[in-house]
This record gives sequence, structure tokens and C-alpha cells, in this order.
Amino acid sequence: MDAPVFDYMRRYNFKKLVLCNDSDSGLRAVIAIHSTALGPATGGTRMWTYASEEAAIMDALHLARGMTYKYAAAGLDFGGGKAVIIGNSKRDKSEALLRAFGRMINQLGGEYQTGEDVGTTLEDMEIIYSETDHLVTLPVHCGGAGDIAPATALGSVEAMRACAARVWGAPELKGRRVALQGLGAVGWSALGMLLEQGAEVVVCDTDQEKVARAVKDYGVQAVSPAEIYDQDVDIFAPYALGGIINPETIPRLKVKIVAGSANNIFADEERDAAALDGRGIVYAVDYVANSGGTILDTDRFRKGGFQPERAMANVRTIFKRTEAVFEIADREGISAYLAANHMAEARIEALNRVRLLG
Repeated sequence: MDAPVFDYMRRYNFKKLVLCNDSDSGLRAVIAIHSTALGPATGGTRMWTYASEEAAIMDALHLARGMTYKYAAAGLDFGGGKAVIIGNSKRDKSEALLRAFGRMINQLGGEYQTGEDVGTTLEDMEIIYSETDHLVTLPVHCGGAGDIAPATALGSVEAMRACAARVWGAPELKGRRVALQGLGAVGWSALGMLLEQGAEVVVCDTDQEKVARAVKDYGVQAVSPAEIYDQDVDIFAPYALGGIINPETIPRLKVKIVAGSANNIFADEERDAAALDGRGIVYAVDYVANSGGTILDTDRFRKGGFQPERAMANVRTIFKRTEAVFEIADREGISAYLAANHMAEARIEALNRVRLLG
């Protein structure tokens, strides 16, 4: 494990990797800090049953690096970090475990601040908040923005609309068929938004109760998770976990667009982005498309405190940010993935130059 982890950290200039253990509560966690160039490393805490400790570490590293680019591309002054807690969120989570994790964050003195992610909730954040002030995502009664899923969903749909404009000449989703993978909080919100815009949606999830609810409440078609890649649709919308766009799944796609909210959708960023380009599939770069929640979440740190109208207006700019990525890609003759990276890196470099001169 040692060589690949340090190779990855050196290749992408990571600052720090922290392994957290609390034997009394059963806590096993990883905190990855990629960059603090624009501000404190920020990113949610995921709780998941990983296949191995190495898989948990690499997931934290991949996600932390993505957060650096997400904040930079969104015009926010935060660095990239991420945490993962190893365990089953339905079985292993406890107040003692979450409080122990909060103390671990507090020991970093503000270098890392967290929020909710897959497997964690606003209620969990409130428990962690009892041990540390270094949180971004909090309930409204604790001074936070509350539920960020609708904002994340809105941003992803705006990115999808920008992709539609690129493919079909108009940002309309009416009549378009969408294969939506994952009915978590964000996927569920996106489902409602897509149906409101007149899209036809096919859904899947590993949780059959959620699938049954979607079929009952919305009358949508449902397929198994294994079949979702093979649907005869216009848009593939990933709203679950990452790594799902890869050499095994790309040949199965019949779509013109890939756009959703899942982080790190590519198993290998450069290889799989190039494969989609080679097939003429337009895609929304994940960390641009899914930045709506982070935009809403961090608005309270701006002057004047949290202003919902301002925050949501900024979420809607994801449409133009996605268009800006395509403009860079066209101008420089590169993939959208590389174009988004260039956009984020240019902002980091420019602000660091200003700070050095100041």
C-alpha cells in the first residue's frame, strides 16, 4: 500500500493524510487534505463499507483532490479535503463514534472542515458539532444552510441543460429520456426536477424501497442497477458512487450526454474522458455539475452572512460555468475534463499570485 499512496500524493501534491482510530467507539477514519491554497481544506465526511482499508484511503484521496477543483471552479475560497469513516452507516454509527471523529477534526485546528456526504446526515453533523466548530454543513438551527441536496440537484440539472444546449442547440429537457442511477437525497430531488421539466426518466437503486416509492409516486420505469447502462435513452445521469464510467460501461452507453451529481465518475480520468470524447458523448464535469450544495453551504461565510436568494442565484450559474468549460475545451482542443481542470488551476494560480504580491 505504501508506495501507491505516496506516489499518488506526490503526483498530485497532497498536503496530508490522517488516519484516525478510537478503539472505544470503534472509529476508523481517514482525513485527506489535498490543498489549502485558497482556504481551509473543506469536504464532506462519507461513511461506507469499503472492501479494504486501502480502498478507503484511496477514496478519501480521490475525493479530496476533487474538492480542490470543485471549490476553485465554483469561485469559492476553500481548499480541498475529504474524510471517510469505515463502517456501515446503518449499523455501526453511534453518538460516541461521531463525537470521537469530531475530536479528531478539532485536533487539526481548522486546517480541515467537514459536512455531510454519503452515509452521513445533518443530524450527524450536529453531533460532530458538539466537539468541533470546524463544520460547513449544519442544520438551520445551528446556523447552517440546512438540507443542501436540492441545491446540489438543481446545479446538476443546470449542467445537464448546458449539455443539452451543446448537443441539441437548446437547453430543453422536455421529451428527453434520462437514465437516473441512484435515488439518494440528491438523486431523488433531481428526479422531481427532471419530471417537472418534461423529461422521461428510468431509475435504479440498490435500495428497492426507494425504487418502489419512485414508481408509486412518479410512475417512472425502473430497472435493475446492472441494466441501467444499457437503456435506450438520451442522457445517462449518475447520482450514486464514483468510478462508474469505465472501459466496461462506456461501450454499453447509447446516450448523447452524461451528466449527474456523482463524484469522480471516471475510473481513470484521462482515459475514460477521452473514451467518451471518442464516442462523441458530451459530459458535464462532475465537480462543476455537483457544486450546487457546496455553493449553498458556504454562502454563510460570505459578507452579510447566509442569504438564500444570493446562494441559489449562484447555484444557477453552474449552467454558465459548464458552458465556460466547453468554450475552453473548444478553444484549446482538449477534453472537457482537462478544460475544467485548467479553469480551476488558473484561478488558484491567479489568487496565489495576488496574495504573494500583496
